[in-house]
Amino acid sequence: MPMTTDVLVVGLGAMGSCTLAALARRGVRAVGIDRFDPPHTEGSSHGASRIIREAYYEDPAYVPLVREAYAAWERLEDESGHRLLHRTGGLCYGPPESPLVQGALASARQHAVAHESLDADEIQRRFPAHRVPEHYVGVLETRAGWLDPERCITAALEVARRHGATVHPRETVQAWTPTAQGVRVTTDRASYEAGQVIMSAGMWLGELIPSLRPHLTVQRNVLYWFAPTDAVPPTGFASTHFPVFLGALAPDQLWYGFPDVGGGVKVAMHHHGPRCTPTTVDRTVHAEELAAMRARLAEWLPAANGALLRTAVCTYTNTRDGHFLIDRHPESDRCWIVSPCSGHGFKFASAIGARVAAWVVDGGATPFPALFRRDRLDRS
Repeated sequence: MPMTTDVLVVGLGAMGSCTLAALARRGVRAVGIDRFDPPHTEGSSHGASRIIREAYYEDPAYVPLVREAYAAWERLEDESGHRLLHRTGGLCYGPPESPLVQGALASARQHAVAHESLDADEIQRRFPAHRVPEHYVGVLETRAGWLDPERCITAALEVARRHGATVHPRETVQAWTPTAQGVRVTTDRASYEAGQVIMSAGMWLGELIPSLRPHLTVQRNVLYWFAPTDAVPPTGFASTHFPVFLGALAPDQLWYGFPDVGGGVKVAMHHHGPRCTPTTVDRTVHAEELAAMRARLAEWLPAANGALLRTAVCTYTNTRDGHFLIDRHPESDRCWIVSPCSGHGFKFASAIGARVAAWVVDGGATPFPALFRRDRLDRS
């Protein structure tokens, strides 16, 4: 006999785990399944740290949502007893006309985000580990910081279970079909009859919803952790003196990084890796990739160019315009798509989960931004 439930959540990374917790808090009978054992390293929601920032260069429409997320992460901390959010401040830098700087300033001004504008001399004086060209400028926001992704997912699943949700790891969806009463889902272990289904499967979403395949691409990205060199500046890379950062290295190249909180200085490129599929992700970090990152460090952050401590590979699932996809399935209002996040979604998961749960239960009170809608993909 099929298992029956009110809502089935497929994929328990950041979005799925937070949605499952939010549903369970509301008293919804909910089951979450994942093909691996979350938190895991096979998708997008790992790597020990994820930036959370408020002066959102991608679009000012994200700022109200990230403010909700701050509050929701703090609630999850209180519920779970896990430390999840670490505030360090956040620096972005680039040419004055760059989309990174202009976008951050636009969001900060529109939503009164506390921030400072810095010239290159001030960046170097206050954060001497950085090396930036003399024409660069920076935007420093005070509330930014980082989230621990593995702990966030662990905390969300603990809360979900505490409120009655069931979690099934190592279970893979094989098929799903809308029915008169909801959705029928078949996995390699069981079958389910659910009133609604949440598809939050990241790079596997194109397999589950074939109509989305033309609109999504999967991109491989490498994360690096380096030990500081002997020439580390007086303030070092401690979180009290070295904020999380995003930097424009060239018009089409962004990188980002984190303070050393015990495992080295973490740096990575943003939207810079090759395309792949869930079955062709190359988990090996190659010598030429490491050499390219060391060259960037030598130019932009030389005091972090010490011994390589470790690497990891993660994936972005991208829409063409870089915005999220959170909407009902076009062929079934019992199915929610949540969310190809184009490499910048983790910070929002706590708020997105709460909003999705509200929509599933009672139609919701706060809509998602229009730029997350499914129908825009057909026009792009």
